Amino acid sequence: MKKLIFSVLLCCVAIVASAQVQRPKLVVGIVIDQMRWDYLYYYYDKFGEGGMKRLINEGFSCDNQMLNYVPTVTGVGHASIYTGAGPATSGIASNDFRDGDKMVYCCDDPSVQGVGTTSKSAQMSPHYMLGTTIGDMLRQATDFKAKVFGVAIKDRAAILPAGHSANGAFWYDKSVAGFVTSSYYMDKLPDYVVKFNKQNTMKKGYDPKVHADGVTVTFDMAEAIMKAEKLGQNGTTDMLCVSISSTDAISHQTGTWCSPGKENEEVFLTLDRDIKKFFDALDAQVGKDGYLLFLTADHAGTHNPNTQREHKLVGGSWDKTATLRQVNEALSKKFGVEGKYFNASVGFSLYLDHAFLAQNNLDIEAVKAAAIAELKKVPELITAVDYEKAAVAALPQWIRERIINGYYKGRSGDIYAVAKANYFDWAVKPGFYGSTHGSWNPADTHIPLIFMGWNVKPGKTNRLTTMVDTAPTVCAMLHVQAPDASTGNPIVEVVDQK
Repeated sequence: MKKLIFSVLLCCVAIVASAQVQRPKLVVGIVIDQMRWDYLYYYYDKFGEGGMKRLINEGFSCDNQMLNYVPTVTGVGHASIYTGAGPATSGIASNDFRDGDKMVYCCDDPSVQGVGTTSKSAQMSPHYMLGTTIGDMLRQATDFKAKVFGVAIKDRAAILPAGHSANGAFWYDKSVAGFVTSSYYMDKLPDYVVKFNKQNTMKKGYDPKVHADGVTVTFDMAEAIMKAEKLGQNGTTDMLCVSISSTDAISHQTGTWCSPGKENEEVFLTLDRDIKKFFDALDAQVGKDGYLLFLTADHAGTHNPNTQREHKLVGGSWDKTATLRQVNEALSKKFGVEGKYFNASVGFSLYLDHAFLAQNNLDIEAVKAAAIAELKKVPELITAVDYEKAAVAALPQWIRERIINGYYKGRSGDIYAVAKANYFDWAVKPGFYGSTHGSWNPADTHIPLIFMGWNVKPGKTNRLTTMVDTAPTVCAMLHVQAPDASTGNPIVEVVDQK
């Protein structure tokens, strides 16, 4: 009888054990700022072993991963990857957007104070982001036992991925030559961050964001967080969100691989070397099969128009400042009221001055229609669209959907200017070879997405997947609810691997 009871108890234990939710020990998200999808293959032969090649060869690649909204910029990209939501539901309309009657930065929060610095650059939080993130949902699912951290040189690249309930987010402040945070997360820097900053050899005022060593210091800080917080060793599933910012800043200055200089190559080969070291650290602390990792980008980047012309390729620049001046003059003449009808622009998103229009009893719909009629005369633009009427705009569905998905009423502009493919939104001077991003075309929207590690088999798909599918995919693998504002779908080729 005793043997029978013992056997039953063993069966019950086995059943309970088998019923437990299977999750990795650690989830790692890596976002490479302004990384075009084709960099994976353009630089492949120059990559060493164990870094990017390991990711490509051991991972599952979504080779047709696209941003499905505009504007294709950093703040929106980082928010969208982790919330599964474009601007229409995340509220992060751009890096800067309108809030009431003023323009604000996507992470500005005057209600908090800097920690580790007195600079206003640390008065930051995710309070403008209206959706939860992968990390938020993981924290909820584990009764907030999971640890979630974000790290980057750019504040928005650390804050938005980590989410609202994160244990911490750290970004670089060149005025103190170290990583800082805000009182949104904690009252003082952890001892290991203080120690890391003291050992950091960079001088005050030096900006690693515009140098390749910014890649190194970010991965080193990520490794320091991982070791000090014992991520992946806490009896639950933790998460670390790492964003590399130098790739973007350097590309803006000196261009993509199509430009004359070697700066882009240098920073991506630095990425390759540093990511190998980071993979080795993950293997040592968590084990190769203990972590689920994904690498993607917040947006891609357009080749410089000077480079394009040198090779008889399409591309150019739109002098937005001159155009808006001309449109203002035309509107002043048409409505008989002198003034500045547009008071802001962010990329291709144009903001009318609502207060000016109200003060002069001008009908906003009439002004929008007249402004759009003038913008349609501009040869560098395909057309211009009233955001609220984008659904019926005479445009390819590909572009129309991106405008709709990128619009958040009250934060986005009033009119979206649709530029020709590979056009910058400012006058590019001869001799300048930097890159940019922000528009609808594949140069800005086609990005890498590769999963590696726990429950991931090597492979790829060329099926269309989008930025907002990333978070639902990770959440489905973790058996947690998708983020609150998510509009994406799990990528079944990844989730259903056995």
